[in-house]
Amino acid sequence: MGLNRILNGVIRFRQTVRADLVKQFERVRDDPHPTALFITCMDSRILPARFTQSTVGDMFVVRNSGNMVPHAQNYGAAGYEVSVTTEPAALELAVKRGKIRHVIVCGHSDCKAINTLYGLHKCPKTFDAESPMDHWLRRHGYTSLKKLEARLADDKAGPVEYISSNPLFSFSALIDPENAWSVEDKLSQINTLQQLENITSHGFLKEFLENRQVELHAMWFDIYSGDMYMFSKDNRRFMVIDEQTVEALTDEVNATQPKQA
Repeated sequence: MGLNRILNGVIRFRQTVRADLVKQFERVRDDPHPTALFITCMDSRILPARFTQSTVGDMFVVRNSGNMVPHAQNYGAAGYEVSVTTEPAALELAVKRGKIRHVIVCGHSDCKAINTLYGLHKCPKTFDAESPMDHWLRRHGYTSLKKLEARLADDKAGPVEYISSNPLFSFSALIDPENAWSVEDKLSQINTLQQLENITSHGFLKEFLENRQVELHAMWFDIYSGDMYMFSKDNRRFMVIDEQTVEALTDEVNATQPKQA
């Protein structure tokens, strides 16, 4: 039944939106101008084009379990290894070769990958040594788990710190100060922000970051309310994007607008 749905969907696409979409493809075919790289979770409930109202040619999109970007542990002046995974390759394609000015990492509530990561943390014996998923989550989610544990140990300890080799991209974050979210959703927000720190670890981005030719952003989507949040460094927290906040969030982004190459 599942595949029939997909095949019938292709037929509906051919009969309805295909002709208009082909026209859009023709308009951007030789000279597309995407404005952002959007890194998000592979969760089937996350529809980036729909909740950003993006169209053909607007964004590069990378999706994986838990919207993670591996940290370049051995990359840089003192190392010799290049992180050969999809996410750094996409960053290079978008930023270094495609001159993309904005990289957005988007997490979400009730993330099954993050829920699994937290479950592995609470019950390590459930880790499956033959599971690619378990290895992926444990390897790339460990730092986020450490920050969560520090936050849970003392909710008055202050903001969570994210330290980049480039001070311009270091920041602090108040994670769920109203204590409105579940522990897994707290971890999801911490993890989403952790990816900004991870992105800055990649040596091939060093010049672009230093020259502010690319800006990094974090968003977080609540799948139950349909609200999109954006992390505000000025306010040190995720703020819902609505009619009351969009102007202030836009001003904050514009204040650090990337320079033209």
